[in-house]
Amino acid sequence: MSTSTASVDPGVPVLMLTPPPSHTLPAPQQHSRLAGSRARSAIRNAFTIDVEEWFQVSAFEHRIAREHWGGIDSRLEGVMRQIMSLLERRGVRATFFTLGWIAERHGALIREVAEQGHEIASHGFDHRRVTALSPQALREDVIRTRTLLEQVSGQAVTGYRAPSFSVSPDTLWIYDVLAETGHRYSSSIFPIAHDHYGIPDAPRFAHARASGIVEIPPTTVVLGGRNLPAAGGGYFRLLPYGLSRAAIRRMHARDGEPAVFYFHPWEIDADQPRMTGVPARTRFRHYVNLSRMLAKLDRLLVDFHWGRMDEVFADRIGGR
Repeated sequence: MSTSTASVDPGVPVLMLTPPPSHTLPAPQQHSRLAGSRARSAIRNAFTIDVEEWFQVSAFEHRIAREHWGGIDSRLEGVMRQIMSLLERRGVRATFFTLGWIAERHGALIREVAEQGHEIASHGFDHRRVTALSPQALREDVIRTRTLLEQVSGQAVTGYRAPSFSVSPDTLWIYDVLAETGHRYSSSIFPIAHDHYGIPDAPRFAHARASGIVEIPPTTVVLGGRNLPAAGGGYFRLLPYGLSRAAIRRMHARDGEPAVFYFHPWEIDADQPRMTGVPARTRFRHYVNLSRMLAKLDRLLVDFHWGRMDEVFADRIGGR
C-alpha cells in the first residue's frame, strides 16, 4: 500500500487520505517458551500502551496545531483492534494509558478495552507536557481526564503517565497534584539521559513519593555505570529483538524486579502518513521499523509473563 505524505502548516487544517490498517494479524508464530534457549522468568511484568494518534506525538506538536487534530482522519481503531486481538491471543491483560481527547471521540472503543479486562489509566487530556503546565493547569487537566475515562470505561482510574515522560526535577510537585485528585500511582519518570525527557539519577524501580503516590518507572539496565532504556518504544523498534530480551533478562537476574514495557498504537501502523518539515532524526525515530513491530511484540508476549500495572504492582500501590 502506498503511503501519503503530510506536509502541515500549523495554521491550516489537514486531511489524511491513507486508509486505516486492516484488523488482520500476521499469521500466528509458534514461538517457543524456551525462546533463546532459556525458560522464561517467573516474574510478571507490566505491559502498557500509551493510547494516542500518530499526529499527537510531542515531536510533531510544532507542525500540527491541536485545534486541527479533529480535521485529521483517525487511524486509531484499526491499530487498537490489532493490539487487542494480539493480547487476547496471548492471554495478556495490559494497562492502556489513554488521552482524554481520545476518550471523548472513541468512548465505545475504550469501553470495549475495559470490558476485555484491561486497565484504563490516564495519559492527560491532550498530550501537553507537564513542563508546560502550572500546578493548577495540571490539576484541571487530570481531573477532566480522569472523569472522562471513568465515565467511558466504567472503571476507577488510579494510574497516570505524563505525556512524553515529561516530569522534570522542577515539576516534582506533580505528585501532590496526583494525590489530591485521586490517583495512586504514576509511571512518568524515565531514569535515563535523553534530549527530550528523563531524570538520569532518579530511582530505577517502584518507590513511594512523599505524597503517597507510587512512581513506577519504565525499565532500564545499568551498563558502564549508566542507565540504558530497556522499556520499549523507539528503542524496541530500532534494536534487534534479542537485545531487548537480553536486557529484560539481565534486569530480572540482577535486580529481581518486574519490567515495565510501553509502546504506542501508531508504532504498529506502517501505512501512516509521513510528516515533512521535521528534522531527519525525528523522522527516523518515529518511522523506523514500524512494519516489524507487531511481530516483535508477539515474541515479547511469549518470552515473558505480562499483566496490568495495577495487578503487577498491587502490593505497592494497594491493588484491585
